[in-house]
Amino acid sequence: VQLQASGGGLVQTGGSLRLACAASGITFSLNAFGWYRQAPGKQRELVAAISSDDSTDVRDSLKGRFTISRDNAKNTVYMQMDSLKPEDTAVYFCTSGLYYSNGYYRPNYWGEGTQVTVSS
Repeated sequence: VQLQASGGGLVQTGGSLRLACAASGITFSLNAFGWYRQAPGKQRELVAAISSDDSTDVRDSLKGRFTISRDNAKNTVYMQMDSLKPEDTAVYFCTSGLYYSNGYYRPNYWGEGTQVTVSS
């Protein structure tokens, strides 16, 4: 399984970025996906997840600014990040896993991260 994240970079406060995660080695349409992030000195946290049937869940503190989506035809998961803040600075990781009916997401595979830096 390969999960290749892209789209990170340096952006000013208030700007936007769209992360993409290209997946291979799995039956994309049958899998759930999640984005995690880890800021310096902090624990890794789940940002958003999407099920195989397009149910989504976004971390409460990020709702309204972050959106997760998927394109089964392109085997790609996206995360649109708007109104970015310096506290969004982190390494963002793409994962594939299981999305349970109660909204719980469990990652099985991890890709390499992509750095997002938001300048003030």
